[in-house]
Amino acid sequence: MQYVHLGRSGLRVSRLCLGTMNFGPHTTEADSRQIMDRALELGINFFDSANVYGWKVGEGVTEQIVGRWLAQGGGRREKVVLATKVYGRMGDWPNESRLSARHIKQACEGSLRRLQTDHIDLYQMHHIDRDCPWEEIWQAMEQLCREGKVLYIGSSNFAGWHIAQAQELAKSRHFLGLISEQSLYNLLERTVELEVIPACQAYGIGIIPWSPLARGLLGGSLSPSTSGRRAEKDVRKDIDLHRQKLEAYEQFCRTLNAAPAAVALAWLLHQPAVTAPIIGPRTMEQLTAALQSLKLTLTPEQLTALDEIFPGPGGAAPEAYAW
Repeated sequence: MQYVHLGRSGLRVSRLCLGTMNFGPHTTEADSRQIMDRALELGINFFDSANVYGWKVGEGVTEQIVGRWLAQGGGRREKVVLATKVYGRMGDWPNESRLSARHIKQACEGSLRRLQTDHIDLYQMHHIDRDCPWEEIWQAMEQLCREGKVLYIGSSNFAGWHIAQAQELAKSRHFLGLISEQSLYNLLERTVELEVIPACQAYGIGIIPWSPLARGLLGGSLSPSTSGRRAEKDVRKDIDLHRQKLEAYEQFCRTLNAAPAAVALAWLLHQPAVTAPIIGPRTMEQLTAALQSLKLTLTPEQLTALDEIFPGPGGAAPEAYAW
């Protein structure tokens, strides 16, 4: 396994991050435990979750599954860089969501209980809260860090301007601020190249792409399937919308003798700002397949060919849209 620093921090994480969103809703607890055990055996030390995963309000189903796995011992907690998130609705009362200092404290305590740990390595804001001042957010996060309940702070789904706001205020408070940003980023979805990635590079923030396979579209979606994500109506609609690109892409993958999913992940690993794409395996087979991306080196010519199939926005702003 390859390891890199997460952003400008001294924390070292594996080049692939194990996403746990499917644990509970789509993958049984027994299978989830086997996947986590195997990931650790393979050297994946970066696990990502969120308090809302499991999609039963207030229950934190996925965090509970991860917590029971960690509680088995055997060095699991010591080896894992554990990440989770705060923002989503955890109850029906007005202060049981978003990023108020009150909710951040309560949500963190809830995640610690469910995860059966005394600290969270990377605590991520799941979304920007436009109604909460950064002074309040950083005060709450600083307190969690002082108490040792949280070690590092990350963001998710932030715009470049939000990252700049957050970091400038953190700097004025002599606080480390963000070390990571979890963004929607894949060959089909490249909007973050305009503003988010340049902001992250400027501030030393590592990019953790979510949905690296574009909901499975980049994982060999043209092969017929009667089950799983590819069989879902909205995914089939997206396949039809992007069929011409996907046909060219899968033909390109055949010339490399590589699985489409491995190529999509390898492309992200070749992007300079990316720390670790988040893989969200439902099965052990999907986990094993993702590992092939680490062995795949794309030449400059091959990267150019992928750009021709899936054009990005033209680089960073403003050059991407202005002289």
